[in-house]
Amino acid sequence: MAETILELEKISKEYGGIHALNNVSFSIKKGEAHAIVGENGAGKSTLIKILTGAIEPSAGRIKYKENWHEFMTPSTALDDGISAIYQEFNLIPYLSVAENIFFGCELMKGMFRDTELMNKKTIELCKEMGVTIDPKGKVADLGVAYQQIIEIVKAVSKDTQLLIMDEPTAPLTNSERDFLYKIVEHLKNKGVTIIYISHRLEEVFDLCEQVTVLRDGCYITSCATKDTDEHELISWMVGRQIDMLFPPRSSHIGEPVLEVKNLCNNKLDNVSFQLKKGEILGLGGLVGAGRTEVARAIYGADRLDSGEVILNGKKVSISTPLEAIETGIGLIPEDRKNQGVLLELPIFTNITYSVLKRITKRLFIDKKEENKISSGYKDSLRIKTPNLNLKVKNLSGGNQQKVAIAKVLATKCDVLIFDEPIRGIDVGAKEEIYRLMRDLTENGKSILMISSEMPELLGLSDRILVMKEGAIVAELYEDEFTQENVLRCASLGKKE
Repeated sequence: MAETILELEKISKEYGGIHALNNVSFSIKKGEAHAIVGENGAGKSTLIKILTGAIEPSAGRIKYKENWHEFMTPSTALDDGISAIYQEFNLIPYLSVAENIFFGCELMKGMFRDTELMNKKTIELCKEMGVTIDPKGKVADLGVAYQQIIEIVKAVSKDTQLLIMDEPTAPLTNSERDFLYKIVEHLKNKGVTIIYISHRLEEVFDLCEQVTVLRDGCYITSCATKDTDEHELISWMVGRQIDMLFPPRSSHIGEPVLEVKNLCNNKLDNVSFQLKKGEILGLGGLVGAGRTEVARAIYGADRLDSGEVILNGKKVSISTPLEAIETGIGLIPEDRKNQGVLLELPIFTNITYSVLKRITKRLFIDKKEENKISSGYKDSLRIKTPNLNLKVKNLSGGNQQKVAIAKVLATKCDVLIFDEPIRGIDVGAKEEIYRLMRDLTENGKSILMISSEMPELLGLSDRILVMKEGAIVAELYEDEFTQENVLRCASLGKKE
């Protein structure tokens, strides 16, 4: 049997009387990929920070290799070969690839950096990962997949023996995800131990030998992935059975509410479609097909060269997001943290800042109305927070998404555009978001949903449009909903 490389004994972390982790104990074998799963707020991020020395546990101890530690420090973790790759990249865009990889531990020639040697070592490290990257190129000029690879190479360059990967495939396409799989297998074959954190449960079963489940800061169970299945894992994570992830489709779809005709710009090619009242219209296609560009054009974030937007039978002119909101069109963007919410501001401000004009009287905000609106959406969307003064950055991903949705719902828009609605959200929160979207359509709202998640696209949409190279190439109805059909249209531009 493989030796144990990491053992956690009764680890707890308390913040103001609230346990982020409570008496957590489990162990990890050397050379295996060990998944840690749980809903947002389960304690996964806190555990990572304790292992990398970013925070100190309130109680418990850690055994790494042969040594016990009351707590790790960042220098202890690095010296012992513990590295972490986070969902938000820790790269400096305008430095070169080599400069990023060796940042903080530059190779020197006397008193000066040995740039030539760093470039040479970068080529060798990348080649070992099976990829070719120009060491002199700026990180800002690289795609997301290559930036993720640079994070891995940076970690491996420090003789990493325990690598923590936090949602490593969240920003990647399916083909890029396959390439990351190969890198993970390569690292395991080299004897690197991997702690793998992901909301994509299929990755847990594809890549990991063991899985540990956390819930509400507590240890629930550990087992071999071959001894469980996705359904059982979900029930452990959420503490209840989730029998039906997608709510029933609507039977009350009405007349067209939104119609776009021949939208054209440098990314769109004569895009035309209708969105009906009470409908969830799915927009599928490969990355780069132009789906988000459609949303941005309708919302007034991108300029149109030609085309028309018709809302409730009347042609509207939308050149800014503010005009879109005033017209009745709201957008929940893909990039939640940078475009959907204001992380450093409290929840109540995030929910109401899009309707400040409505709740301002004589230059002053009506605090009673502000509290009424924000409290109402906190309750109706079940935003989990001790109070509305909490900064949004301190919420889980699912609750941040609910705040982004509440902000748009507060504007009373009837047409809602959801761009990747569940990216980075745990399975329990996914179910809540899905039910919320269906409840909205049952109450007369209409939703255009952009999704790269095939089960979501097939399970939630009433109708699907497929895009390729900036154009809509297919319209699919429920009896045509298959993964093969969507992929064929996305790649070949035609149905069976």
